[in-house]
Amino acid sequence: MIQGTVYKSTGSWYLVKAQDNFFECRIKGKIRLKDISTTNPIAVGDLVTFELENDGKGIISDILSRTNYIIRKSVNLSKQHHIIASNIDISVLVVTLNNPTTSRNFIDRFLVSCEAYGIPVIIAFNKIDTYKGGDNDESERMIKIYKKIGYSCELISAKYGNGIDGVIELMKNKTCIISGHSGVGKSTLINSISPKLKLKTKEISSSHNQGKHTTTYAEMFDLDANIRVIDTPGIRGFGLVDISKYELGDFFPEFFSAKEKCKFNNCLHLDEPDCNVKKKIGNGEIFESRYLTYLDMLKDQNIYRKSDESSHTES
Repeated sequence: MIQGTVYKSTGSWYLVKAQDNFFECRIKGKIRLKDISTTNPIAVGDLVTFELENDGKGIISDILSRTNYIIRKSVNLSKQHHIIASNIDISVLVVTLNNPTTSRNFIDRFLVSCEAYGIPVIIAFNKIDTYKGGDNDESERMIKIYKKIGYSCELISAKYGNGIDGVIELMKNKTCIISGHSGVGKSTLINSISPKLKLKTKEISSSHNQGKHTTTYAEMFDLDANIRVIDTPGIRGFGLVDISKYELGDFFPEFFSAKEKCKFNNCLHLDEPDCNVKKKIGNGEIFESRYLTYLDMLKDQNIYRKSDESSHTES
């Protein structure tokens, strides 16, 4: 039996690296039944065991336990979700102020997902070479928000290599996932770190100001400095699965630290009396944009357990 790491998934076949070699593998049918709530039984980053057949191809017999993973809702099957990648040390979220625009709501939702799955995040503000007008001021405002919460923020131009060294330093010796909307420069960033890969990139669609999908599946690459990077398809939205609405605020770090002084220990930070989170929003200690995302996420009732209780208990 051989143990390896899944580097690529393209339907029913997987590219697995083991002992510095790559093997094409497929899975036994029974593995598909282990996690029926997901659309894919195996994700890039998974550790698997497999046996070689006479033709040199492998049969995956088992998937080892994941330390973490990140998911998105399935496009066609609303009750299921798709595991994008697993066993991630750090996530690099590539955002752009324009061409295309990455909203604060999207950033916050991504950060909440990573908090829920135990994945640290670097926020890379890309395309600084295109900044004009008030773009510098806007990036400074956003960096102020996220640095105060505790997230690493980097200003970069993946196209010209500006600021890349700081990102590389944070990624050294780690398995990293590169995420963000299509067109923000994920593949360009990877090419800047390791030009020999020559990942395919495309320009932004001028008619819709959106990126064209150049990555159609997740794939892991080995870079210098012992960096393993997982390139992902353009991501428009993430989903949280089976959480309580009373837990949602815990994935906003500034809410979590403030809730100790809320009157109710399961405070939703809405209309409850003596809510410390609302107090800190009022005096500017918690940014209102983050709270607006929180309210927006509370409306996504399909992510919550049906067993949620509506009563409050005092701390």
